[in-house]
Amino acid sequence: MAQVEATTERVIAAEADDVFDALADYGGTRAKLLSEHFSEYEVREGGDGEGTVVHWKLQATSKRVRDCLMEVSEPTEGDLVEKDRNSSMVTTWRVTPAGEGSCRVVVTTVWNGAGGIGGFFERTFAPRGLARIYDEVLAKLAAEMKK
Repeated sequence: MAQVEATTERVIAAEADDVFDALADYGGTRAKLLSEHFSEYEVREGGDGEGTVVHWKLQATSKRVRDCLMEVSEPTEGDLVEKDRNSSMVTTWRVTPAGEGSCRVVVTTVWNGAGGIGGFFERTFAPRGLARIYDEVLAKLAAEMKK
């Protein structure tokens, strides 16, 4: 069972603190950023950053749906970490300044992949698919920050 990793990033024309606050706003902004791959979004505890518990279903492919119950932490400044209580999946959102009035957002998701031939295909195709999904989320975030 090998660890699988998917990463995507985008420079956004907004201050890092403002972008981080938007990402951490699970009770408001975050729901507006999700692509059609996410469903059944529900904040179950908290709603703003550290201590939030949020649920969604992530449909990565037509046959693959993950039921996610994410526990949110902020281990270091600029990092928002979502740990799935239902699996080994962990998504880290890292927001850092990238020059005057802009920031870089890097989204990295890791999980323990399957073994055997199924695991080979998962390690080969899942990172690109998940990166595309999170690229859509980052595009919506960039648009939201222009408002």
